[in-house]
Amino acid sequence: MTIKEKAERLAVGTAIDGLLKYIDKNPQENLLKLIDLGEKLLGDTFPKKNIEAARRIIREQDNVYYTLAMNILNDLDRAMLKKMILAIGLGAGVKGTKAVRENREKYKCNIPFQILLDPTSACNCKCKGCWAAEYGHKNNLTYEEMSSIVSQGRELGTHFYMFTGGEPLIRKDDIVKLCEEYPDCGFMAYTNGHLVDEKLCDDMLRVGILALALSIEGDEEATDERRGEGNYQKVISAMKLLRSKGCLYGISVCYTRNNVEKVTSDEFLDKMVELGVKYALYFNFMPVGHDASPELIPTPEQREYMYKWLRRVRNGKSGKPLFFMDFQSDGEYVGGCIAGGRNYFHINSAGDMEPCVFIHFSDSNIRTHTLLEALQRPLFMAFRHDQPFNDNHLRPCPMLENPQCLRDIVSRTGAKSTNLIQEETAEMLCSKCDKFAKEWAPRADELWKSTKHPNPKTQYYRDTPEGKQEFGLN
Repeated sequence: MTIKEKAERLAVGTAIDGLLKYIDKNPQENLLKLIDLGEKLLGDTFPKKNIEAARRIIREQDNVYYTLAMNILNDLDRAMLKKMILAIGLGAGVKGTKAVRENREKYKCNIPFQILLDPTSACNCKCKGCWAAEYGHKNNLTYEEMSSIVSQGRELGTHFYMFTGGEPLIRKDDIVKLCEEYPDCGFMAYTNGHLVDEKLCDDMLRVGILALALSIEGDEEATDERRGEGNYQKVISAMKLLRSKGCLYGISVCYTRNNVEKVTSDEFLDKMVELGVKYALYFNFMPVGHDASPELIPTPEQREYMYKWLRRVRNGKSGKPLFFMDFQSDGEYVGGCIAGGRNYFHINSAGDMEPCVFIHFSDSNIRTHTLLEALQRPLFMAFRHDQPFNDNHLRPCPMLENPQCLRDIVSRTGAKSTNLIQEETAEMLCSKCDKFAKEWAPRADELWKSTKHPNPKTQYYRDTPEGKQEFGLN
């Protein structure tokens, strides 16, 4: 950080200290002051209506998001909360967002808000439908490579990093070291929870900017059926330890044709709230890898159910005090597909830079290309050129809902399969999605036409001067 950045961080940190010190005496008043501070820092970075919505929530004490805010204040270590606000609010939200937008214009390519990376291919589980179990212990990113990724990304404005795998906590000491090196960035690890222990919790509190997303599939029977016997109890034990220490954590849920009802039940969600979970990240099963069965893809009926369920549990009056996100059903809020560097991309444990954690094709590697060079190479530029892949954002993905798009991109860019065990061609992958895409299209189109949608104010390549000229939109 520059001297100016350090001074600004100190000033904001002092203001947060003052608010947090007295927040228990009058939570509502001081939460509103915290929002005022955020508005001052953000300027015009985000719409004013979002700031006003936050104020309205705090004034409505019967709102579930007020309950969530109070749960965060009551459950989280205050020093950790301050560091999270500085990293996610000041680092990613203010500095990062401004730099990302400027660099998109400067370099004429996608610049991501976040990067996913795999520290290792190793995993201590073999979950049904997960490609990582195929990879074994063959690949690792060195600490120097991970630090370089964060350093390069930070220069572009990317201040948020997620660790996937494999099981990323196999490299937990290096992850903590990254947090120490880059205190103005936010970090999160998707984990099966097996390696969560007292030392990790203490390290999380000390660095203050590392959160976890623990994988769970509903109740004990459903979780152990997919992840192996005993996994459910290990996750629950990890949650209890994290909560006792005051750490920040949520859940990562892969919903399949077999578990949709269980992972969306009130019983499951209420138990997660009781265990201290603060956010719930839902992922539609993707048939990636040779052993992945397309029979696990949720049915069109289940996808429509997920869309409607999400809006019910988010309702401020009747929902649940959790932050929910479903990366398929939320396409309308982010303008469709966010991969290819538009909002994020993925780096696997062999260093291959992939457009998406579920799309294992690449034309660049961190050992031969910088991040910016990769973003300007044919594969990522093709994503930028073609996004959105469908104007119906309930059909956002170039693989699952629009498989012909991924076939075309891989064909015209010459991107190679990055499957670490055995090549999986675009045709092999996309053929597993064709049936669902065909069946979902009419239902999704009917749902899209009959439902009111937000305007995310996203600018695509086709909206740029050169894009308008190419597509004849002038």
